[in-house]
Amino acid sequence: MWQKHPVCPHRIRRINNQFGWVDHRLVRDRHIEALSHPASALYLFLITVADARGLSYYSDRSIEKRLAMDSNTLNRARDQLIKNDLVAYKHPFYQVLPLDPPTSTVKNRASCEQASSVGQIFKKIMEEAS
Repeated sequence: MWQKHPVCPHRIRRINNQFGWVDHRLVRDRHIEALSHPASALYLFLITVADARGLSYYSDRSIEKRLAMDSNTLNRARDQLIKNDLVAYKHPFYQVLPLDPPTSTVKNRASCEQASSVGQIFKKIMEEAS
């Protein structure tokens, strides 16, 4: 039986107090198998930069530059993440969604689309924070 030993024992990864993290269910529950490489790259970017509630304020232009994607590739990647219920998007905000199975995808998508303006989004954020 093989025992696992770190390749670089002096560089053991530690989870610090930060927001970005990767849920192991992404692989275990096979979510990643449904994603293209651009969608996987976008998802990794979003979970890395999202705040504690999964919100990212990076513009599409900034994401395109950082991930070396054109706008069509970004749009397809975003659509794939939305279709697979991994993110919600309401221009200009992305929200990384939990990997827990939703109770009703239709109901959840409808509730994600309720806010129709930036002002309403910020109002909802402030209400939830208090």
